[in-house]
Amino acid sequence: MSYTINRLFKSNTFDDIDARTRKALADHGFGVLTEIDVKATMKKKLDVEMPAYRILGACNPKMAHQAIGIEPRVGAMLPCNVILREVEGGVEVSAIDPVASMQAIENADLTAVAGEVRDLLAKAVAAI
Repeated sequence: MSYTINRLFKSNTFDDIDARTRKALADHGFGVLTEIDVKATMKKKLDVEMPAYRILGACNPKMAHQAIGIEPRVGAMLPCNVILREVEGGVEVSAIDPVASMQAIENADLTAVAGEVRDLLAKAVAAI
């Protein structure tokens, strides 16, 4: 089972894909709660160069509230991370598959919510 929902963009800049990703997430009910510029962090902390790599912590408040109501400790696995990274040939967007990430929790109700979130994330990635 793949643990991410992926899409490659061959003719767009990193910043363009970043803006389009944020818009697609917002259009599908997600807000970006956190942002980590991994490239800048690695340069600052380790003095190493790497291609652009950004982690967006996306959250759909309605779905997160529902999941926390079902399983209060699930917050340790939130938010849903979406990465943007420069790869050979373009920019790749990868969103976590919540169903795959929630397999450690044996709760059918939570699995159902994770499936709904996966569908929303897949639609967001497709809309970029």
